[in-house]
Amino acid sequence: MEKRKFGIRDLFGYAMGDFGCNMCFALITNYMMLYYTQYIGLKMTDWAWIIIVGKVWDAINDPIIGSMVDNVRISKKSKFMPWITIGGFALIFTTTVAFLPIQNASYTFKVVFCLVAYCLWSVAYTLANVPYGALHSSITDVPKERTNLSTFRSIGAGLAQGPLMLLPLFVYNKKNELLGERFIYIALICTVLGFIGFTLVRVLVTERIHIEAEKKKFNYINTIKGFFKNKPLLAATVVTFVQVICFMSMVSVNAIVFQTYFKNAQLVTVVNFIAYIPLVVLLPFIGKITQKIGKKGITVIAAAIGSVTGLVSIFLPLKPDAASSVPIWIVCLMLFYISNAVFNILVWAMVVDCIDYQYEQTGSRDEGSIYALYSFFRKLAQGVGSALSALALSACGYVEELGANQTAQTALNIKNMYLYFMFGGAVITYLVMKFMYNINEKEIEKN
Repeated sequence: MEKRKFGIRDLFGYAMGDFGCNMCFALITNYMMLYYTQYIGLKMTDWAWIIIVGKVWDAINDPIIGSMVDNVRISKKSKFMPWITIGGFALIFTTTVAFLPIQNASYTFKVVFCLVAYCLWSVAYTLANVPYGALHSSITDVPKERTNLSTFRSIGAGLAQGPLMLLPLFVYNKKNELLGERFIYIALICTVLGFIGFTLVRVLVTERIHIEAEKKKFNYINTIKGFFKNKPLLAATVVTFVQVICFMSMVSVNAIVFQTYFKNAQLVTVVNFIAYIPLVVLLPFIGKITQKIGKKGITVIAAAIGSVTGLVSIFLPLKPDAASSVPIWIVCLMLFYISNAVFNILVWAMVVDCIDYQYEQTGSRDEGSIYALYSFFRKLAQGVGSALSALALSACGYVEELGANQTAQTALNIKNMYLYFMFGGAVITYLVMKFMYNINEKEIEKN
């Protein structure tokens, strides 16, 4: 039976997969720390070690799940779709459980519950995200179409960010205090939307490249060795690690900057929408720009813009009561977001290129295992980022019990710390992509 031609149906369907993942992922990443420290009552130091333990757990389960995706074929029709369905249901359930209102329980119960809920959520996210990422390589083998899939994946993630940008309007009161009791209802809404996204992947996407389950014995050591011998994949992973820590994990800190420094937490919604405008304008042209200068080229340019922005913003006088401070902050965020987003739009296409690179080197296609290891380092970065941001907030003088009422010096320290992280992330992205990522994109296009 002849397969339907690749087109907008595949692009939209694939975008909906990341929409589904990110309706759950973004809620956990952006608000779980705030929920458990400002509402449930955990200390920042306890949150930090919980996340680290959760990532050690990921180190165990991620490669195993990746191997399952590679070696166990549940359906004759598809290698990846059944795993996406199973993972999608698990992700929806565990995301809701993570926001159960347990503020009146004992402190020990809160710590244990948070740890277990986060570990279960991590397994569910891997079950959904690894086969979804690996699905990319079975939809098409045309480089331009793969880049378009990567772009639309980022559009799906961006669509998920839209509703979450509105949350500051509903989760803070006029005193800039977190309204934690609302999060269980927010989680239910986000997970229903996520379920719709996962369903649309199965309905709309067509797999054209038949990839058999390899049915080989899983070798943890060989999988890791292959990963670390893949230089471009290692470069993409290093940049991802840094970007997640310095950009994505700082989303909660940006909310705290507005909560404590600018004294207007609800303003985060407006600021984020405005700051994302240049990215929305840029998105339709990413494919054409990439064809001219390559994925590496555009990522290096964007990182250079972020580096210059960071260096300048550190020395700008952004006094909390000055009328010009928030507009300047918005401009800085615009440039930072472009620097971060360009890489994250293209990274999935880069990972597919790296899978092909590894196939050329080893003769083995290990999509599931490669995506699992990449996913592990991405999630490890989320854990390290959450832990670092929590510890950095404590080092800045942040006191959980004070919420929005931190001292002026603490608020200033938090604002400066946020800028240092963003600047560092842009600089490292520039250096690694410029000097380490070595895939010849012209050769890929020829093949």
